[in-house]
Amino acid sequence: MAELRAARPPAAVPGYELPLLLFANFRGIIDELHAELARQGHPDVRPAYGFAMQAIGRDGATASELGRRLGVSKQAAGKTVDRLEHLGYAERIDDAADARRKLVRLTPRGIDSLMRSAAIFDELRARWAANLGAERLESVEDALRVMAPASGFRLDVAGWFGG
Repeated sequence: MAELRAARPPAAVPGYELPLLLFANFRGIIDELHAELARQGHPDVRPAYGFAMQAIGRDGATASELGRRLGVSKQAAGKTVDRLEHLGYAERIDDAADARRKLVRLTPRGIDSLMRSAAIFDELRARWAANLGAERLESVEDALRVMAPASGFRLDVAGWFGG
């Protein structure tokens, strides 16, 4: 089958195939990440929670800030925080800069899940390098960097998919 794909002239490749291939591989990596996270003691982490924890960051965020970073309403961000809090990944604390606000910050469990995620992503990348060859993978990554929007990576994937 690989020979058939390689022999196909570039003009014969339908345009819709590229986003589908990119998405299929993104989804595959994320699914593998979450399966391994579950094996390592984080069975309740979902992709949307990972994006939310990244958006909370090391310094924490208010629900409004989190909503803006994720591209969702403050109420939707609050529901995500409720779930992360229930699971032990985040907590609400008083904001030292403004007593009227609550700050959401990651707990040690939340930080652990992000650290494990980083290590798992490194393992998954190494597997891609083993399958494709390190130089070929680097070429793919370089090409994707060239084509990535100048505005950079946005964390609002969950909100964007939701419409």
